[in-house]
Amino acid sequence: MSAPLSAAQVVASELSIAPARVAAVEALLGDGATIPFIARYRKEQTGEMDEVVLRAVHDALARFAALDARRTAVLKSLAERDLLTDDLRQQIATAPTLAELEDVYLPYRPKRVTRATKARERGLEPLAALLLRDPDARPAEVAAASVDPERGVNTVDDALAGARDIIAEVIAEDRQTRSELRDCFGRQSVIASARSRRQKDNPRADVYRDYFAWSEPASRVRSHRVLAMLRGEREGFLVVHVAPPADAALAIVRRRWVGGRAERGLQMELAAADSYERLLLPSLETERKNELAAAAADAAAGVFAANLRDLLLAPPLGAKRVLAVDPGFRTGCKVVCLDEHGGL
Repeated sequence: MSAPLSAAQVVASELSIAPARVAAVEALLGDGATIPFIARYRKEQTGEMDEVVLRAVHDALARFAALDARRTAVLKSLAERDLLTDDLRQQIATAPTLAELEDVYLPYRPKRVTRATKARERGLEPLAALLLRDPDARPAEVAAASVDPERGVNTVDDALAGARDIIAEVIAEDRQTRSELRDCFGRQSVIASARSRRQKDNPRADVYRDYFAWSEPASRVRSHRVLAMLRGEREGFLVVHVAPPADAALAIVRRRWVGGRAERGLQMELAAADSYERLLLPSLETERKNELAAAAADAAAGVFAANLRDLLLAPPLGAKRVLAVDPGFRTGCKVVCLDEHGGL
């Protein structure tokens, strides 16, 4: 098993910076140094990094720390329940993002009572496993053996419905399926908003009237629109959805799970559609919304910073000549003289 990469190695690879420089920044931040202090007084340790690069390193280290903390919690949870294997430990150690780490953990996460849980309690897991394993299975025939009125499985249809619930959960927890769908959500999602019916008579909703029937590709949506739509949703005036075309998403699930004899294919088709609509879509939609919200917040902060920079760099005294002194006790004072036009 290969040793896990350190925070400095991961961040260095992500930002194309020498690992030793990242390690130096990590140590300085760990000692409580601020980014402005490091940029000004520790240039020899960081390789002349400016505040922009230092901020990128700081944020990447924070993301790694969050991932590492979650990784530790997942390992502890699995170990406490005697579920941790060498292969699972390796998958957890090499998961590059929080989303992919959660995909690894999903099948082992302690579950609330679900439709699949109830189906397993009624003894329908062997039937589901058979339908998953055997493309030539005859569902009606094999389901007959699972009919058990004492367990609440009164008919063949009851047995097949329970087996589909289990299969839907298996599909929703499959890493490959989630990975392909996540890529689809990233490339093809449309963000759409509509007026909430519960607030249709509230005059305050008119603040968001531009978004009562709005849709556009999520990959091109402007940050201020994302923030406005999500704010309207939080306040209860809008309903916002982010998803790719249903046909495109379902095609991914069908390609991986549906096939075999016609009767078996029908059961798998029903389970696949249910898995996507009931389990995968809500999960991945929330994930994509959070990504859009984070990107929009970063973009808004960038606009604010640029505007503030212009204000701070505006001539404070108007068209006046200025002599500026930067005091320095160790290296001496720096002096600059600007004319009324800002020239040296």
